[in-house]
Amino acid sequence: MRIATFNVNGIRAAQRRGFESWIAHRSPDVLGLQEVRCRPADLPAGIFSGYHVAWQPGGRAGRNGVALLTREEPAAVRAWGPDLVTMAPNGDAQQTDGTTAGLPRALHPFAEEGRYVEVDLSETPVTLACLYLPKGATPDPQDQAAVDKQARKESFLAGFARHLTATRRRAAKEGRQFLVMGDFNIAHENADLKNWRSNRRNEGFLPQEREWFSSILSPRTLVDVVRAAHPEENGPYSWWSWRGKAFVNDAGWRIDYQLATPDLANSATAAGTDHDPSYEERISDHAPVVVDYEF
Repeated sequence: MRIATFNVNGIRAAQRRGFESWIAHRSPDVLGLQEVRCRPADLPAGIFSGYHVAWQPGGRAGRNGVALLTREEPAAVRAWGPDLVTMAPNGDAQQTDGTTAGLPRALHPFAEEGRYVEVDLSETPVTLACLYLPKGATPDPQDQAAVDKQARKESFLAGFARHLTATRRRAAKEGRQFLVMGDFNIAHENADLKNWRSNRRNEGFLPQEREWFSSILSPRTLVDVVRAAHPEENGPYSWWSWRGKAFVNDAGWRIDYQLATPDLANSATAAGTDHDPSYEERISDHAPVVVDYEF
């Protein structure tokens, strides 16, 4: 089973830049998308054809939005907030609501932002989740807005750690593996960004963020699948700024992940990022993270 996660930075823009060619070539069985940035009425026709879709657009026009595309029909779909959209492979769509029941209180302010969607597959014993974690901001005592934005991110982190534990345990109780994929907006280790020395006081690489990331990983809970496949490698990076020569110089960050329960992680046979051939051929400022698993 090929599983990919991709922050498309706007599905309509990604379509213009070659998203459909990429998906046809790589043909993932599961695809998690972040920053879909599109209302259902504006979705390009047929762009998700052939997939079952669970999509939480969120309430912020032109921002956020997460979706899980699966070849296999889901047995259940869950999201935090309203306007959960499910689509059949032929494009037929239904709209329902998610729920905040049982959700840690710290996550309630994020429930309508289109940041999380989760499915149980009907035939393969796995629960899949797609995440778009808040970016935060470099805290500056002279900039209260930045301080508040980073505090909001760290509140999300505290609540999401509890949510991960509860979801992983529920999946295990039901005999399922668990995998969460997406844009975490955190580089965990020095090897996860090119210029780590100059970014130690910046959001995405703050000590408390890195400590949080370490706290959700262990050989018995969740494994960083790509890092396990590339233990001695810098990167492989998954995000480069559009500005300057970051992409050309491979001055990137690894902030997009697949975290899986140990048995699932150990079944990975190939793992990495789909690095675009050139700056001009970039589909997004992120690269897809693709892993092949043997179920």
